[in-house]
Formats: sequence, C-alpha cells, structure tokens
Amino acid sequence: MALTNQTVLITGASGGIGLDLAELFAKAGYHLVLVARSVDKLKTEAERLSAAHGIQAHVLPADLSVPHAAKEVVAQLQERGLTIDVLVNNAGHGTYGPFAQADLDREIGMIELNVTALTELTGLLLPGMVERRRGRILNVASTAAFQPGPLMAVYYASKAFVLSFSEAIANELEGTGVTVTCLCPGPTQTGFQAGAKMEKSKLFQSLPVMSSKEVARAGFEALMAGKTLEVPGLLNKLSAQSPRLAPRGLVVRIVRRMQAASH
Repeated sequence: MALTNQTVLITGASGGIGLDLAELFAKAGYHLVLVARSVDKLKTEAERLSAAHGIQAHVLPADLSVPHAAKEVVAQLQERGLTIDVLVNNAGHGTYGPFAQADLDREIGMIELNVTALTELTGLLLPGMVERRRGRILNVASTAAFQPGPLMAVYYASKAFVLSFSEAIANELEGTGVTVTCLCPGPTQTGFQAGAKMEKSKLFQSLPVMSSKEVARAGFEALMAGKTLEVPGLLNKLSAQSPRLAPRGLVVRIVRRMQAASH
C-alpha cells in the first residue's frame, strides 16, 4: 500500500544506482515512473517492485541521448495523468580516451544525456513543483565534477555542469518548498566503467569502489534531508575538496595519472 501518494520519476532506472534508488522509493511508499532504454528490464523490475511494495510502477522507455526525448517523456506523463513530485536525474554515461581520437557523435550524445536531458526534464517539471510548493529533485553528478578530467574530458565537464546547475537552482528555490540535491559519488560498482571502457584505469584499480546500493542510500537520505550536496564516502569527500587546495595545473596532471591505464 502506497504511504505517500507521491510519485517519483527516475531516469536510468534499469540498473545500478537508478534501480537501487527505485527500490528505496518503493519501500518508502512512492509510486514509480521508471525511464530507461531497456524496455524488458524496466517492465520486469516495475512488476517486481509493484508486487513487493504495493505501489504503482509505470514504465516509460526512452533514449534520453536523442534530442528532445525529455519532452516526449513529459508528454507521456501528461497523457497518463501523472504528476511528478520527485525527479531523479540519474541517467548518464561516459567515454574514455583522448578527445582528439573520440567518436564525436558519441561525445555529443553524452552531452545530450548528461546535460541537455537533465536540464530539459528539470525545466519542464520544476514549474509544477513550485506551483504546488512541494517537490524534490536529485541530480546525480560525480566527484569528476570538481576538476578537469584528461582522457574523459567531456564526461568530467558534463558533471561539472550538473553540479554548478544544481547548486545554483537550489539557491534560487529557497523558500519555495522545492529542494535540489546533487549527489557526487566517486568510483561505484555499476556498469559504468565497462560502458566507458575504463576498467583498467588506475582510478578503478587503486581506489575503493563503493556499491551502488551504498551510493543510492546516501543520495536518498540526502534528498529527504533537503541537502544541496552529498559526496558519499570519506575518501571521496577528500578527493572532492583537494582540488580547491592545489594549483589547477597540478590537479589536471594528477587526474591524468589516475585516469591512465594501470599495467
């Protein structure tokens, strides 16, 4: 039985942090709108979560790396008469390697997903939250947001946008009843590193890797507490703060060494 009668929309909900967040929201009695490309996986998880927790779980298949896909998602919400009380912008992916050798279409698609779709969904759903004087937004960035990232230049830059955007609108929304939380995890055990083809980088080989469940729990609790920024894990907190203390040139060289493949 749903306890809140509120609905959360989660992008990138078919696995990893997104699916773990869906589990937490379902346990808390929220109805779900799950958005991802994987239709069959979404349907399976929606049915499981609905049966386990007595909530409604809607499936909206979408490829948010395609221009204006977010508008289509919101149009489908309106067709179904669904009001979104909590928005979780979790979908994202990375690429690995020198930018000069990159697949430019893939890089642009990453900007569409990590930046444009997040901004578009927020812009379309936020006015209704402000009008109702109630709402929460969770944007998933990364500790990558705190410094430039050679070998993942566009990914790091996209996450810097997410952090800056989130902190700015969180300030704008003070007193409205709507909060914005930016979750900045470090290395996390999901399908991300395989998708970015960076399993052998020193970043994932030498640093502790948190589980997606740990990261999701930290993000959920921060969102519910109305925190603007959450960096889960002590080492991740330190790595997020250290670029502020060191010269920029040194920071970039250190990140380059950490990103390079370990042998």
